[in-house]
Amino acid sequence: MRRQGSSLRRVFVTRGLAALLALPLCGCALFTRPIRPPHAPPEEAAGFQFPLDLPAEGRTRTPAAVAAATQLAMDDFRPLDLKPHKNATADELCLYRRDSFDVWTAPGPEGVMFVRFVPRQDACNSEGPVTDASATYAIDTRQWRILSVQR
Repeated sequence: MRRQGSSLRRVFVTRGLAALLALPLCGCALFTRPIRPPHAPPEEAAGFQFPLDLPAEGRTRTPAAVAAATQLAMDDFRPLDLKPHKNATADELCLYRRDSFDVWTAPGPEGVMFVRFVPRQDACNSEGPVTDASATYAIDTRQWRILSVQR
């Protein structure tokens, strides 16, 4: 019995070492940190003064489900780490930016939220309207996943 325990222990140690050695090969996918939005330097952030309350003019309320669905769709549509392709034109560079798109949302059937991204008319200096950069997402707000994308 002692011999069998020793050989089992050796198998577990060998497999454990093999798994540890394999981690660097797949570690990039397993241990990558999510892309975080940029922040101002601490000195600049410390000097910023918030008002006591949000200004009434221009203030809007976005329901939590709409905000979460919009962010889920935007993270797929224009991920924070999305980089323009080599030799991108000025219009293409513009369309890589999140702030180049207006967002339309509408509730759908049975826990679905529709989120549509449409290029702002004044966002890019193109000679005509940009129509092929729009996308509509169907977001499942029960399981927080993308059901479908229409481009």
